[in-house]
Amino acid sequence: METQPVTHTTFTIERTYPTTPERVFAAFSDPEKKRRWFVDGKGSETLETQMDFRVGGMERTRFRITADNPVKGAVITKFTIYQDIVPNRRIVLAYTMSMGDKCFSASQSTFELVPVEKGTTLVFTEQAAFFENADGAKLREDGWRGLLESLAKELAR
Repeated sequence: METQPVTHTTFTIERTYPTTPERVFAAFSDPEKKRRWFVDGKGSETLETQMDFRVGGMERTRFRITADNPVKGAVITKFTIYQDIVPNRRIVLAYTMSMGDKCFSASQSTFELVPVEKGTTLVFTEQAAFFENADGAKLREDGWRGLLESLAKELAR
């Protein structure tokens, strides 16, 4: 049986939002706000979402791909465990993503909220392992850039 290698990547995205660290943190910690920017989006249909925002707590999101691409119709599950939370300063989490019952990636992500003169700079760092040539680094980074843009729209509400 031949196996594909695991592909590893690390990337960082910095984004400044014209608001306080408290408002940015609330967009992560409040289930309703997080669902608006993180779960409800174009290209997918939300099937399930659960959130227990505390160290050791979990988050589970299941969605069906509706966008016209090679995996249209696939059900994706994102399962998260919160590793560290410092209110208004830092969130560290570990998550896996699966298609059906097959895990295709595992990641650790850190969100740092740095107060700056014009608001808050969010420094997002992801360390990821992709199994059997899964979605890969570029698609994952592009996905996070899109999510952080959705966060900007949520913060502008």
